[in-house]
Amino acid sequence: MKPMLPVLSFEQPVRQGWSYEVKYDGFRAMLEWTEESINIVSRNGKPLLPQFPEIDQFLSSHIEAFRPYLPLLLDCELVILENEYKANFSAIQVRGRMKSENRIQESAKKVPARLMAFDLLMLSGTSLLDRVYSDRKKQLNDLFIKTGLPVKVNPSNQQLLQYVKSYSDFNEIWEHVSLHDGEGIVAKDPAGRWEEGKRTDKWVKYKNFKLVNCFLIAFEKANGYYHCAVYKDEEIVQIGHILFGLKPEEKQALSAVIRQNSTNEDNRFIYVEPAICFEVKYLELYDGELREPHFNRFRFDLKPEDCTYDHFLFNQKNAPEDVELTHPDKPVWESPPVRKIDLVHYLREVSPSMLPFLQKRLLTVIRYPHGMFGEAFYQKNCPDYAPDFVETHLDEDINYIVCNGLKTLVWLGNQLAIEFHIPFRTIDSQPNKVSEIVLDLDPPSIGDFQLAVTAALHIKEVLDGLNLTGFVKTSGNKGLQVYIPLPANTYTFDETRLFTEFIAHYLVSKETDLFTIERMKKNRGNKLYVDYVQHAHGKTIIAPYSPRGNQHAGVAAPLLWEEVVNGLDPKEFNLPNVLKRYRKIGDPFKDYFAAGEEQPFAPVLEFLKSTK
Repeated sequence: MKPMLPVLSFEQPVRQGWSYEVKYDGFRAMLEWTEESINIVSRNGKPLLPQFPEIDQFLSSHIEAFRPYLPLLLDCELVILENEYKANFSAIQVRGRMKSENRIQESAKKVPARLMAFDLLMLSGTSLLDRVYSDRKKQLNDLFIKTGLPVKVNPSNQQLLQYVKSYSDFNEIWEHVSLHDGEGIVAKDPAGRWEEGKRTDKWVKYKNFKLVNCFLIAFEKANGYYHCAVYKDEEIVQIGHILFGLKPEEKQALSAVIRQNSTNEDNRFIYVEPAICFEVKYLELYDGELREPHFNRFRFDLKPEDCTYDHFLFNQKNAPEDVELTHPDKPVWESPPVRKIDLVHYLREVSPSMLPFLQKRLLTVIRYPHGMFGEAFYQKNCPDYAPDFVETHLDEDINYIVCNGLKTLVWLGNQLAIEFHIPFRTIDSQPNKVSEIVLDLDPPSIGDFQLAVTAALHIKEVLDGLNLTGFVKTSGNKGLQVYIPLPANTYTFDETRLFTEFIAHYLVSKETDLFTIERMKKNRGNKLYVDYVQHAHGKTIIAPYSPRGNQHAGVAAPLLWEEVVNGLDPKEFNLPNVLKRYRKIGDPFKDYFAAGEEQPFAPVLEFLKSTK
């Protein structure tokens, strides 16, 4: 069957009563499943299972659960998930081109693809093509529930067939897609029927286009492409070409510019001096070229030197439109060299992982208005000049900022808020209830960092023995911090204090010469201080992914437990390196909140209470 296709809209498709789904970027795929065979066919009729054997293995292992519902036909997208709202286009393209069976098998084990099911076209041999979308979607949801598969997207679990949820609120889903840099959404008419091979306005796709300011450098005569570029320092760097989006009169204007500014011509191109600037919509940068570029508008207010590679990189993920970045080139750190634009870009990149720790928590920031070259100050009260979108919460006569969204985070970055400190509870939690346990491992100096590694590994042994899930991060300065997430609104500070005190005394008894719970610095000697008193009501901890106001641009960086070894150097986790690492390995805390809801802390607490 040839798939039904959506129409593209550049306007938000907010329509009364419609439903909205995440649009994942991969291979459109039809799953045809009968008692005799499993087939997955691409949009062009190509069989996909030879390239993706892990899908075949997964479905075959679930044949008994699905047998009552066969023959079955699902409309899907075959993807490699990056997060709940984004698929990795580059990764699926590489995988789709693989020829070696060994490489395919190796990739299938290392980074398995997933089949994202968004429509149900046949169930138990009965065609549903004449059913409306809302009915098909409900039956698809029921199918997943009856077969024991989750109805929430999860890039971390082993389920290779996943359900694409529909939303009734456009703004809710768009906020998630924009924050996580997803491809876009598809709006669907609940009364629409599935129409084979048609591009229909019953489905409307709205993509997460970015904007870049660039200038014309060449015209390609054979196909009409306008090649565009930006300046990187003083060098011209080509970033792509455009063809679509230009009106006839705009093409005439460009033709006039090309005639007036032509510098050279060969069989393929007419070359021009940088002169005219324009704004281009694009989806992402892929293989050094803009993907799906569309002309948006001329920028006669700009000069070519205003179109820089820095701003291009900054806008590769959509920053909030109504947050101005002032003095972007202002130095914040000298070594490594970090400017304000780099800091805000970092916060934007890590925001999907950092924001969940800031949301619904009273925020204390340390601001460095002159970067590391001047004095800093703590800020608890929200300033009077804060924009209306900045949410606040009054607590003990302090009107705290609550960083619930990307706009507030970017605004704080522009204010040169460097450090983000948060309490151990949310503003909507019950009184005195905690969200997590955090053990702060503070060696006497950064040269004694190995003491923190030793302490963290001892704690990990205890957690494993108690079947508890722990997470570890650098403090961004000279220590480590071990987190034990907890179910919401379940345990009090007094109860968790029993555990932190137990761990502290355990460490001291295990390595008397290395660890101490002595609060007075002068009495600690060269021992690591296990700060369990800090885990209390009104106290705060540096948030995961927060930068620190030290000279090496340290970051409170989440780690994988296997990285906590002899030789670990906290200075390696500075802002530029953590950003590279985040892009490469993802977020070590990605399962943090799910682990908290499943944390078997009750038996541990019961035992500790019984020993008191």
